[in-house]
Formats: sequence, C-alpha cells, structure tokens
Amino acid sequence: MFHTVKEDIKVVFERDPAARSAIETLTTCPGLHAILLHRLNHWLWKKKLYLFARVSAHFARFLTGIEIHPGATIGQRFFIDHGMGIVIGETAEIGNNCSIYHGVTLGGTTWNKGKRHPTLEDDVVIGAGAKILGPITIGKGSHIGSNSVVVKNVPAASTVVGIPGHVVTDKERKTRRDELAENVGFDAYAAADMPDPVSNAIDGVLDHLHGMQKQLDEIEKKLKEKE
Repeated sequence: MFHTVKEDIKVVFERDPAARSAIETLTTCPGLHAILLHRLNHWLWKKKLYLFARVSAHFARFLTGIEIHPGATIGQRFFIDHGMGIVIGETAEIGNNCSIYHGVTLGGTTWNKGKRHPTLEDDVVIGAGAKILGPITIGKGSHIGSNSVVVKNVPAASTVVGIPGHVVTDKERKTRRDELAENVGFDAYAAADMPDPVSNAIDGVLDHLHGMQKQLDEIEKKLKEKE
C-alpha cells in the first residue's frame, strides 16, 4: 500500500508541470486526494465494511468533485488532472499508469448487477469529457480523445475520437507517438493524434522537433568520434 501511494504522488510530478512541491501537491491537488481516499475506501470495501466505504466515498466526492465508487479497482500510478465531474462506477477496472481528465465517465449501461462498467488496460489516456460506457475493454496504450463516446471494445495502441467513438490510428503510429512523447513529454488529453487542423499543425511541429533532435544526436555522435 505504501509503495502504491508513493507512486500515486510521484506520477503527479511527472505529468503535471504545475506541481512544484510535495507539500503543495498533497494539500491542494484534488485528483490526488480522490485517489488516496479511494485506496482507503476500496480497502474498506474489500473488508465488507460497505457502509463505511460508501460514507467515506461520499465525503471524497464532496471534497474533490470526483465520484469513485469504492468497489472500483484501480492500479498503480493513476493520474487525475482537473478532476471535477469524473465518475467511475462500481465494476470499473483501471490498469497501471492510466490518466484521465475532467468530465470523464466510466459508466454502466444496465441496471443488472455484475460487470457493467469499462475496463481500462495499462497506459490508457482518457481525454476531458469522454464517456466510456458499458462492460467494454479499452486496450493497452490506447488514447480516447476529448468528448468522445465509446461503447465498443477498443484494440490496443489505438486512438479513438468522435460520437460514437471510432479508431483513427494504429500501432505503427502509436510507435511514432511514443518516440515523440519521449522527446517532447507526456501526451496530455490524448491529443497528439486528433484529426483536426490545429492538431495536424501541432503534429507537424512535433515531427520537425523530432527530426531536429535526431540530427543533433548524430552531430554529437560524430563530434565524440573525432575527439
């Protein structure tokens, strides 16, 4: 548990440039508060202390504006940014190293008990306002664009946009996107592959920066060889 909490704090500094100190983050970051309280609530839920878990979750919702059912299963290094309005249902399952933004819903589509909420595999990013509905699976490394509505399974390493959500990228482009992320930084809001003019312009700039980085690496290598 201590290791998980430590990673929850560490990932805030990796993905939020506004995070300046541990004290400031621990006292003013509602996304982190929601996650840490959920760790406690989920522990209570597994111990069958359902009432205590629900009351504590209700307090967390009041404090942060983020609603996470204590029955939801959440992996390590989970990051919530600008979390107001997020809803995560009881049977939702979230893998390791996932990120979601404000207004996201991981919702159910039936009143029946049992699995009725989405599963996010590792390394998934859900953009602001997206709705992931039903017992579907979002494959590892996938990005869901802002305000998309997803009601079907999404293959690994895909980017999804639109209403209803549809895949617009594949594994090959995912590899290039990872290279860009390594050179430029975290792909916030799952926006790197959005098919719109502004995004395409940004994508062109990122490609240019990536090309320049490769050239600099080659020049540096040649200079070292001459020394």
